[in-house]
Amino acid sequence: MDLVLRADRVVTSDGETAADIGVRDGRVVAVAGAGRLTADRVVRLADDEVLLPGLVDTHVHVNDPGRAEWEGFATATRAAAAGGVTTIVDMPLNSVPPTTDVAALAAKRRAAAGRVHVDVGFWGGVVPGNPADLRPLHDAGVLGFKCFLVHSGVAEFPPVDLAGLRAALTALRGVDALVVVHAEHPQEVTEPGPDYAGFLASRPDRAEHRAVGDLLGLARDTGARLHVLHLSSGDALAHLRAARDEGLRLTAETCPHYLTFVAEEIADRATWFKCCPPIRDAANRERLWRGLAEGLVDVVVSDHSPCTPELKAGDFATAWGGVASLQLGLPAVWTQARPRGHDLTDVARWMAARPAELVGLRRKGRVAEGCDADFVAFAPDEAFVVDRGKLHHRNPGTPYHGRPLAGVVRRTWLRGEEITGDRPRGRLLSGGDA
Repeated sequence: MDLVLRADRVVTSDGETAADIGVRDGRVVAVAGAGRLTADRVVRLADDEVLLPGLVDTHVHVNDPGRAEWEGFATATRAAAAGGVTTIVDMPLNSVPPTTDVAALAAKRRAAAGRVHVDVGFWGGVVPGNPADLRPLHDAGVLGFKCFLVHSGVAEFPPVDLAGLRAALTALRGVDALVVVHAEHPQEVTEPGPDYAGFLASRPDRAEHRAVGDLLGLARDTGARLHVLHLSSGDALAHLRAARDEGLRLTAETCPHYLTFVAEEIADRATWFKCCPPIRDAANRERLWRGLAEGLVDVVVSDHSPCTPELKAGDFATAWGGVASLQLGLPAVWTQARPRGHDLTDVARWMAARPAELVGLRRKGRVAEGCDADFVAFAPDEAFVVDRGKLHHRNPGTPYHGRPLAGVVRRTWLRGEEITGDRPRGRLLSGGDA
């Protein structure tokens, strides 16, 4: 073995235990009792640290190429590593060109090559008129496909209607590809007002409830794999419960900001909190937590969607909608999970194992033999106050600035090598890497 990691607390596929983790050639080759393995290099975690699997964030907007001034592969992946995330999957927008055909995927790969500190996979995009491009994109290695049912925020990635989504599912039937959906119903979304109340009213709960209901019907009719992105409304949980009870392949995610913030605490000019769908009230936040506990919500991912500071200027009617949080997801979720009775095994399942399963990366998200040696040394009892000046995002503005959080990421390993930021060693993943 090249490396042994030894800790009193390791979150493995079987739960939390004291263990030695043996690594060879970047893979876990042994999980044994503490003190039982030997190697030339043995790393002993501190007494207050827990070894977690590297997180898998399947919802990240890197915006590169074309809008790299918003983020970029070098900064996004360095921020990911600092937050314990060892694999990201990049969304097909807001890059230019969007990843809606094979040529655009090649451009995305060229922009990322040699610049990533963690492993990176890619989503393809479903837009009007591109069903013929979907199978070639799948064959070229995208991990699934994203579409919007409402305006995406950028003109080059238009929404599809239900007929267009059905056409995409038909085109992908032979490969059983996953299609992930920004699920707000366009007939329920109106022009936002300038304050937070006006913005929230423009994207009501019923917009998500109606759209997720439409996806439930499509899942029934087609048997396709569908996934609801960034669920913010507890009203839609009823549809997810029906899907589970019927055995349909409809899954869902939520995000740390929906599990952390509440509408009652958002000031009228605090546009760093603007995201679509919006952050709702405190009672709704608790419904999302119950949905997680019940297994109706499968994963927690960032929906990291940064922009330049000037795009967040103004009010809630005009500011860009997106929360920057890639580096902060683990402590943000842990801060809220622990007082609700959840443990780190739950957090690792929501943020590592299940996201990896969602996109078919079977060697990611678990501390288990045969998996990639991607790890996080996490100090769950240490607290800190978020300082945007210490974040690695290209544009570090975030609604978490000044907020106290529990849990500190101290070290992150990718395939057995610690990520220090000195040399990008991440790989570009494809569906064939599963």
